[in-house]
Amino acid sequence: MLEMKVPSPGESITEVEIAQWLVADGDYVEKDQAIAEVDSDKATLELPAEASGIITLKAEEGDAVAVGQVVCLIDTDAARPEGGAAPKAATPAPTAAATTAAAPEKTVSYATGTPSPSAKKLMDEKGLSADQIQGTGRDGRILKEDVIKGAPAMGSAASENRGSSRQKLSMLRRKVAERLVSAKNETAMLTTFNEVDMSAIFTLRNEYKDAFKAKHDVGLGFMSFFTLAVVRALDLFPDVNSMIDGDYKVTYDYKDISIAVSGPKGLMVPVIRNAEELSFRGVEAEVKRLALRARDGQITVDEMTGGTFTISNGGVFGSMLSTPIINPPQSGILGMHNIVDRPVVKDGAVAIAPIMYVALSYDHRIIDGRESVGFLVAVKEALEDPIQHLMHGDVKKALEL
Repeated sequence: MLEMKVPSPGESITEVEIAQWLVADGDYVEKDQAIAEVDSDKATLELPAEASGIITLKAEEGDAVAVGQVVCLIDTDAARPEGGAAPKAATPAPTAAATTAAAPEKTVSYATGTPSPSAKKLMDEKGLSADQIQGTGRDGRILKEDVIKGAPAMGSAASENRGSSRQKLSMLRRKVAERLVSAKNETAMLTTFNEVDMSAIFTLRNEYKDAFKAKHDVGLGFMSFFTLAVVRALDLFPDVNSMIDGDYKVTYDYKDISIAVSGPKGLMVPVIRNAEELSFRGVEAEVKRLALRARDGQITVDEMTGGTFTISNGGVFGSMLSTPIINPPQSGILGMHNIVDRPVVKDGAVAIAPIMYVALSYDHRIIDGRESVGFLVAVKEALEDPIQHLMHGDVKKALEL
């Protein structure tokens, strides 16, 4: 009999939560088959079977279990089911919402006691009959309070199918919530805003995106421009690439850029390591790799740890403007937003240009207004003239074409 214990998902993690069993008690499982999803405070990971055999579960969904604790047993001497059928998939436990929807309609029997005069008056006003109210008075007498409790609120439907669901937040979501509140309460967070004319980037992408895709098998998106613009701005304003450690300020000479990507469990923030050493092709390839790993639920804790600055792109969801929250212990986060054609003044005349609003949230304890505003202006300069500031005047060399 093999005892399966919770492996360590990463340094400093001592406890995980069973998010979902992917098999049922008594199932035959194959070695390396995913048998459970476990949540840590940093990621959701799959737990693979360490051997083939019949499984006995030793923990329930929602249980918090310590790293190294036994969560299931596998009888490795058990015979595989006849016919060599593939292991049967577990039927997921119904969610609270599903349980509510599937529950039989509740039948309520109402007492039909005589209403009190005040109750009768209120029932007449609301158009209610005695069989619609549960009387709580003596011998089932309907009181005014019963009518108030039993009548639908003004403006709401009288349907009995109104329901709600209650579901425990995952450990990851609880930790995110805790960190967000901590960031708001424990940092002196301010946000500065600017706007970027994306015309130059649009022109470059339209001219070179096909050749870039053909050469590198990856698209030429906006993230490479923004990442390299941030790297340049961090060189100019290193305080933005710093963190507070007690009474000290720690400034990094490398740029590990956290990027928000969408995964099956929500937004995740993997890290592009040493972004200062990457080209346009290198950034786009890394963004694609991390996005695919997030989509497939393969992102590891190590891949989401240690960033020095974050870029968040709310524009993919249609956000026009927002105030991003710092990702502690980092001191700055850049928010990208949607691109909209807007009227702008160019050379003394009104023209239409693709404009993006950008926002920098920063920790004012170590980043002053001069640095924060200067940083965002430097990002704007690089994005509005990428050939000069990001490509050193040679587009084809920068794009490795």
